[in-house]
Amino acid sequence: MAHIQTGSQMVTQITFIEAEPAKQKEALSLMADRARFMARQPGFVSISLHRSLDGRRIVNYIQWQNREQLHSAHQSPGFRKEWRTFDNLTDQIDPHLYEVVEVLDAD
Repeated sequence: MAHIQTGSQMVTQITFIEAEPAKQKEALSLMADRARFMARQPGFVSISLHRSLDGRRIVNYIQWQNREQLHSAHQSPGFRKEWRTFDNLTDQIDPHLYEVVEVLDAD
């Protein structure tokens, strides 16, 4: 489960992915397989996958204990083995690291 809070040492990567609507389901399936692999890597906290209702976008929300462990997981051969397949399913991949600056919850 995602742990969204300020003042945390965790790193958050949010990746926006664009794909043709006909390829969104296959791209999500591959991303879910990768997410299960990543869940077994050191430093893993959570991964959430979101799909747009128009079928064109996927958002991947990743939390890791620190930047170094996330980088190491991304470089592992098990993560990178399906890279070409994923590139063929997507039009654009835009990952960035973030820190939480404010959280508001319902009372």
